[in-house]
Amino acid sequence: MLSNNDLQTATSRCARTSKQRGAQLPQSVAEFLGGHMRDAERRGPGSEHGSGPHVHVEELDEAKKIRRLQMMISMVMSVIGQYPNLTLEEASELAAGAKRAALAMFPDKELAYDIIYKPRLQRLMNERFRLQ
Repeated sequence: MLSNNDLQTATSRCARTSKQRGAQLPQSVAEFLGGHMRDAERRGPGSEHGSGPHVHVEELDEAKKIRRLQMMISMVMSVIGQYPNLTLEEASELAAGAKRAALAMFPDKELAYDIIYKPRLQRLMNERFRLQ
């Protein structure tokens, strides 16, 4: 399903390619995305919800994961929209990595991702790269 280094490989490849052209992706984006991937993989699907009276803790954990996802998508959109030397391929890799990270955090929510975040990323890439 998801290898340990997919997102880190994509972000480091983007950073290497951008550095070769004189631009530099912020290291914090690569660390941010990579860190969330490691957290989600470490917990694994379903391990964040235990059985027992800890409903409030589960709700807080869910809210925390949702906020992380929102921040991650916001950072990816900022990078795609603001880095002038970013290529379409690199932007696509960032978007794909964001989707993999989102599905690692929320394995059964691909439809929700496709409804909420995919159109935003597509619209941004259409505007940024003048796609039809």
